[in-house]
Amino acid sequence: MTISQDILQLGKRVAASHGWSAAKIFKAYVMSDADRAAISRAAVDLLAIFPSIPDAPSDLGAMMSAALAVSVERAISAPIHVMRGHLAIEGRPVLGPAYGWLMVGPYVVDIALFRLAYSAGAPALLAKHVDLAFGPNKALYVDHWSMTRRVGLRYLPEHVLTEAEVTALMGDAFHRIKQARDQ
Repeated sequence: MTISQDILQLGKRVAASHGWSAAKIFKAYVMSDADRAAISRAAVDLLAIFPSIPDAPSDLGAMMSAALAVSVERAISAPIHVMRGHLAIEGRPVLGPAYGWLMVGPYVVDIALFRLAYSAGAPALLAKHVDLAFGPNKALYVDHWSMTRRVGLRYLPEHVLTEAEVTALMGDAFHRIKQARDQ
């Protein structure tokens, strides 16, 4: 599938959950430097309070992405959607189908990628690829969706989360944060 066909399919997934007007806005969005900075600040703040989990659950990406989405929605006016699907590396699926990431327009914002890759329970292919492609001590991956392939990543969305699903995951994230603080 070509990149333009991929974007078209991604827009159709957004339309199925949020309507055609949301899909049109989603595809047309171009990230500004101010939006990128606001996303980075929100991610750094979330990573500082979100507990590290040695054996990360399969929904960690979706949970962290939902929490980031809520924070980013307060900081910028952009089309923000939480996706759920698979992450493939060099064409081989390594995370999914419950893996989640944030889309800000056609830009992937993945707050869990590095946390998962650096964890003890990371799939070997993910840990090796992240080490070789990015190195240590990274925290947030942001790139235009069509450009993720140049670093060997392929995000394969299967579902755009509804507002109710994001709210439920945000509640799960809040409970994990609270539980870690209480220990």
